[in-house]
Parts: sequence; structure tokens; C-alpha cells
Amino acid sequence: MDFCSIASGSSGNCIFVGTDHAGVLIDAGISGKKVTEGLKGIGRKPEELDAILITHEHSDHIKGVGVLARKYGIPIYSAPGTIHWMTEHQALGRIEESLFHEIHADESFMIRDLEIHPFRVSHDAAEPVAYRLQCEEKSVAVATDLGYYDEYTVDHLKNLDAVLVESNHDINMLQVGTYPYYLKQRILGSRGHLSNENAGRLLGEILHDGMKAVMLGHLSKENNYEALAYATVCAEITMGDNPYQAEDFPIQIARRDMPSQLIAV
Repeated sequence: MDFCSIASGSSGNCIFVGTDHAGVLIDAGISGKKVTEGLKGIGRKPEELDAILITHEHSDHIKGVGVLARKYGIPIYSAPGTIHWMTEHQALGRIEESLFHEIHADESFMIRDLEIHPFRVSHDAAEPVAYRLQCEEKSVAVATDLGYYDEYTVDHLKNLDAVLVESNHDINMLQVGTYPYYLKQRILGSRGHLSNENAGRLLGEILHDGMKAVMLGHLSKENNYEALAYATVCAEITMGDNPYQAEDFPIQIARRDMPSQLIAV
């Protein structure tokens, strides 16, 4: 399996997962042009994509979906509540109805040789989900836009080969920053985003000897920065109640402005 963040951050998110026989995007919250450029960099083409898997309807996750779906006829998979919101608000522009495919949390489905398992997350959206993807014995997951994690979340992120986990904000930066009070409360709340500290704690519960790669994603441009996210997450892992040190794993930041290294698992 190939795993690559084309873009990840508060301004736009798009993750590629592929095998020898399938290729999907998890979200397309950047322009179609940038998606195409990112795919080209890893030897893929948008016309070869089998699906766009949408986590939820916020613009930083769907900005380029309509353009890509119309131009290349790419099927769109998402939860019923998300599809309803997008069609009611015409968020994607005019889309052929046949391109929409409803999926449901905790119900796996196949796209060629990829088994895809959506699972619930807590976020202020219509029906948000995260995705775990598996091909034969290899598995990866993308878990962003979750206000908190629990045992259910951890169970869906165990025994992965690679993972992208949200490390959205530094709590202190957010609290003293310029955001209005209501927005700070939204981000910090149970339907908001994971802080650096909580990202590290979550990773401490899912790391195992077979984990080959970790990406920290969806960093806030205003309330975080790469070195701080990395240092905080590493400290939480190393000091946490687990047998590992952060240096035991290759941990990288998924950038908002350029693709990550291609991870092959």
C-alpha cells in the first residue's frame, strides 16, 4: 500500500491511499489543480482514482471534490448526513446523482482490493467519520477532526502499519491567541479538534512494534507550528504509560503546502 498526504492543515486536507489495483483520496479540500500536481509527484493520475472518501462537509475537506468528480467522473463516498448537507447547500456544485455512494460507520465496503472501514468521530459536522483502509495484511488510517478520542477510537486504530493523526493546536497558543471566545471554545470542545497533547496520548495507546510510519496532520496555521507539535507529541509518547520512546518510530509532519514523502507499507 502507498500512503501520502498531498495536503493537511486547517486550510485544506487531501490524503492518497493506493495499491497496485486501486487508488482513493480521503477528502479533497484543496483545488483540483493542486490535487493533480500532488498525484503527479507520486506517479498517479486523477483519472485513475476509484473514489473520493469524504470525512465531513467542511470546506477544508471538500473544496476540490466537485471539480474532480465532474472532470473525471470519480465516485464520491460519504455518510448519508454529509451527502444530504452537501446537496442541500450545493456545496459541490452540480454533481451527477449516480456519483454519490452512501457509506455507514462500522460497515466495511470494498473498492477493488481495498477494504475500507469508516468509523465515527466527534466533530461539529453532520455525520463525520474517519477511515481505516486495508489491503491483505497491510492497513493505514486517517483520523482528523475529532474533539476527543475514546476506547472506540483506539480500537479502530490498533495494529496499523501507518497512521495520520490530527495534532491541531497548542492549547496555550489557542487560549491566548486572537480567535474569538466562541471559536476557542468550539475548538477545545468535545466536537472540536485534538490538541498536540491529546494526539501524543492517542498515539501512545496505538503504537506497536509493527508501526512503520506516523504523520501528524491538520495543524492549525494560527494556533500551532510544526516544531511545537512534533516536540509535544514526542514528549507525550516518551513520558506516557507505554513501552516506547518517540524515537522508536518515524514521525513526520504532514504539511499544508506540499505533499509528504510517499510511505510504502
